[in-house]
Amino acid sequence: MILALALVLQTNSDSLALRVRQLADTYLTAYFAQHPDEATLDGVANTRHDRLPDNSPAALARWQEREDAWLATLKRIDPKRLAGRPEWVSYGIMRDAIEGSVATRVCRFELWSVAHTGGGWLSTITSLAALQGVGTEDARRQLLARWHAIPAYIATETANHREGLRRGYTAPRGNVQIALNEIDTVLATPMEQSPLYDAARRDSTPGFRAELAHVIEGEIVPAMRAYRDFLAAEYLGRARTAIGVYANPHGSDCYRASIRATTGLTLTADSVHRLGIATVEQLEQEMERIAIRAFGTSDVSRLLERLRSDTAYTFRTREEMLERARDALERARGAIPRWFGRLPRAPVVVEPYPAFRERQSVGEWNPPAEDGSRPGIYYLSTYDPRHKSRADLEPLSFHETIPGHHLQGTIALERGDTIPAIARYFWSPGMGEGWAEYAEQLADEMGLYSSDTARFGMLADITLSATLLVVDTGIHEFGWTRVQAIDYIREHTHVPLLRAEVGVDRYPVWPAQGLSYGLGRLEIRRLRAFAQQKLRDRFDIRVFHDRVLENGALPLPMLRAAIYQWLDASR
Repeated sequence: MILALALVLQTNSDSLALRVRQLADTYLTAYFAQHPDEATLDGVANTRHDRLPDNSPAALARWQEREDAWLATLKRIDPKRLAGRPEWVSYGIMRDAIEGSVATRVCRFELWSVAHTGGGWLSTITSLAALQGVGTEDARRQLLARWHAIPAYIATETANHREGLRRGYTAPRGNVQIALNEIDTVLATPMEQSPLYDAARRDSTPGFRAELAHVIEGEIVPAMRAYRDFLAAEYLGRARTAIGVYANPHGSDCYRASIRATTGLTLTADSVHRLGIATVEQLEQEMERIAIRAFGTSDVSRLLERLRSDTAYTFRTREEMLERARDALERARGAIPRWFGRLPRAPVVVEPYPAFRERQSVGEWNPPAEDGSRPGIYYLSTYDPRHKSRADLEPLSFHETIPGHHLQGTIALERGDTIPAIARYFWSPGMGEGWAEYAEQLADEMGLYSSDTARFGMLADITLSATLLVVDTGIHEFGWTRVQAIDYIREHTHVPLLRAEVGVDRYPVWPAQGLSYGLGRLEIRRLRAFAQQKLRDRFDIRVFHDRVLENGALPLPMLRAAIYQWLDASR
């Protein structure tokens, strides 16, 4: 009787797992059909690269109806019945993604996405230009088809922004000006150097190069000029002067939802703000200790100012910056087998940002293609090297490559069928950015920093991320101005003015994204300390890291639950 009951329960559990697996696979296929640009940027194998998203209100409404139906189905499933199975991961990631999307509908991002980052159309299209594969006739046809679609995509963005103006949803005026500056830079760039022409520089087929140039000159450039004129003539003067999202309709609800969608955590802006202030204070004390030991001074502010401004600590050339970043990456490659059981197979290369993006950027990682057709790419801003400190470069490089984003993201991508497909491609910022911040500190334990200057730079960079807990909430919840936010960052980090401006100009159009770094790092550090306490002499750092990374960039509550399950099993 007991055996028969156990068989029935197992059968029911297997049936539920199959249902969830099919549900997640259906959702993932539909998601990449809705967002074909993300399929390209994420390196998804066996997918077409000949479309842009349908950014029309009708398409968005249809997609939201499907989200509502999926979420209703998920809510009827008890995830506890999936414990210990891969489908528990599928269920959790899918539900977190949909709940975050549903919650942030109140933001109406589609009505005011005049952004140089975080989903703005120019950054998306130029990223596609740099990463989309060519080299075969079919690949060239797909790229050309996508490029033919750009004018209609831009026209719909214009219509969406006009509707936003009508309803009172606008981007901050400063961000609109940044978008205008970037468009002007691209329009002024000769065809041979244009980021839109990047594919032709990777595929010298004469007919393709000529056809691509014809599409850019005859279709895309006129559409860009029309959009640029719309921003300058109709939009800029009506854009909001307050940079916080609270100034848009339902802005406070938007920010609350954005915190939940970004981190997976239910936190108030006030609690995050106070945590940020306390974390900055703690990190400043750590910086003081290393300043006394390594530099013979307790004046952290003066030391930071010296490292940022003294030419003995800054770069001389762009090439020097790239060379130092590549050297750091090589050291990391050699050290990771002692700290991780699973290692990434795909390489990562260091490249400078294209000229039109370099001033407003610091660094970013783009994942390798799943089929091996492209490596991971670490884009580094080499703009104005004489005002960039050597103290900052190594922590940034470890953050973006190894043991940071490239290691985490590539391990997930290369797990194949051992984890659900949705876990390979979906990425929760709290875990993803938190891991990269954790990696900066881990690099110190691994002996990767070349000097005390670089180690101090790591603490300063983590402090910069901690200031974002204060600044992001200050902007969106407490009415901080751009000047207030920049001053706070510089007071506690002494980064160059441009570095502070880049961060402060990013978060008004990407609410709560700045919280993911600090909150994620603190959670991963807490989980590691908890595991060490529970396992004592049985704690193995390689095993811990493999457990953290084995299911991709999970939402933080799921990561916490997974680590607790592992520790329970270990006992």
